[in-house]
Amino acid sequence: MDDETAEIELARLVESGAKKLIQLYTKLVAEGSSGVPPGGAEFSSVPFPASLMATLQPLVTFLRTLPLPATHPSHPAAAGIQSALKDAQKGYGDMRGAWVRKCLETFGKRVVDRAETIDGVAAGTEVGKWTENMLTVADVRLSSHMEFHITTDHVVIQEEYNLLLDLAPLTTPAAVSTTYATLISPLTNLFTSTLGSLGSLIKRNLNKNTFLALSAYSSLTPLQPRWNDIMSRRADRRENELKEGLHSIRASCLRSFPEFLADIRLAGLGKGGEVGTGLADFTISTVQYLERIPAVQDAAASALLTLGDGNWKMGEGTQIGKTKAAEVDEQTVLQHFTHDVVNATVQSLLTLSRTNKRPAFGAIFLLNNISYLRTQVLVRPRTDVPAILSRPSQELLNSNFRTAKAGYFDANFSPLLQTLVDEKDKGKSAVKEKFTRFFDLLDEVTERHAVARVLTDDPDGRATVADEAVKLVVPSLQRFIQRNLGKEFSKNPQKYIKMPPEEVEALIKGFYSGGSGGSAPTVPAPEKVTNTLLQQAGWGW
Repeated sequence: MDDETAEIELARLVESGAKKLIQLYTKLVAEGSSGVPPGGAEFSSVPFPASLMATLQPLVTFLRTLPLPATHPSHPAAAGIQSALKDAQKGYGDMRGAWVRKCLETFGKRVVDRAETIDGVAAGTEVGKWTENMLTVADVRLSSHMEFHITTDHVVIQEEYNLLLDLAPLTTPAAVSTTYATLISPLTNLFTSTLGSLGSLIKRNLNKNTFLALSAYSSLTPLQPRWNDIMSRRADRRENELKEGLHSIRASCLRSFPEFLADIRLAGLGKGGEVGTGLADFTISTVQYLERIPAVQDAAASALLTLGDGNWKMGEGTQIGKTKAAEVDEQTVLQHFTHDVVNATVQSLLTLSRTNKRPAFGAIFLLNNISYLRTQVLVRPRTDVPAILSRPSQELLNSNFRTAKAGYFDANFSPLLQTLVDEKDKGKSAVKEKFTRFFDLLDEVTERHAVARVLTDDPDGRATVADEAVKLVVPSLQRFIQRNLGKEFSKNPQKYIKMPPEEVEALIKGFYSGGSGGSAPTVPAPEKVTNTLLQQAGWGW
């Protein structure tokens, strides 16, 4: 055998041996990239088994010494070995990528499923947490030589890029970058699929999922720099799935603002028929909307600034006197938007209250709704809503509450007071007619408040209204009785004065007792009524 033949035979043996070692490498990587992915509510990565690492590390060290065209250009086996190593390294990327996707996929599905059932702000936060877990798995958290043992069998995760640096047979920057791009491809596909499902959910019912969109946007935006570094630059990729996903979510956020205002205005048109006196659905939804804004304040303000000050009003444009665009910051634009939300809600409530064919019931409806809106977002807020309400917005709520309360008293008690006004005809018949009319109207007010409860969920507000109603009616009744005590307008005064002022006061206070589900006020039985003033005048019965 001549030297050339011997060299070829030796090269064949080297290549054959190298390929067997490469096959062993692939087998060990496959074994370390299989099994049952983690379960439970919280994500946790599965460390690469320490027992396999103990075998792989010296194997990889040896594979890196094999002849390659770059280091041994004249070696007959160099090209074949390099081809085998490239295939093995691509297989490494495929296997590790598939395994990491398998670990993350269950949690991605859980995020989508829960987004339909839990609070939107919490769901959006989970989207951000899941994406952060994906980046953490792909990121370098430990140096290539650091290990931290949690059990005798496992080494704590050397995150995937770091693990690649340890286990890649081909270590040139181009080879590592290509393998890493292969590894993260299943992750970026999973991210795109998961975010696409969430995007479809948001678009299917934007009104319901507005805060899912805002919260997801808020949670994902801070991750953009890490994504750029880990998923794009490090893999030498131009694609940026997070940037594209954020663009889509932001588009939904921008749509949500004018649509929410349009829904409020549409609610003001009514659905036909009587409105009732309870809380309108859009009043409750407005309160819930404003309560949630502080949790996503930065995202909402940023989106509103992108939309443009006043552009959420569907073509109405910015009102005269509002701050110029160059002077508007995020806090200002958010306060402008919340002002328009409050104003639209108030205007729709006013419109509905005026459409009620029975003004007294319309006044109760308006008071109940304006009071609820003001109490929940300004007086006793459950979140920091006042911080996003400008002074004009707060004054708008306060002034409309005062107006609504005055309108309620006027519609329900002014007719009573008008019957007690002295007129030119002061004869006995006129006095009898006034007392009769007063108590007939009082019966109507009693019946009305038996079915139309006032401020059912606000005991403090009810107590205040009760005191004001008593002060409005009872002193006038007392003065009217005193003025007519000595006139002997009837031999049977109890026939006309059905109850004394003290009982009238108790009756009126009963309008506001019990709150939601409380018992309705009842008129005292005539035989139990004692009129102190009449008794003092000798008119007992």
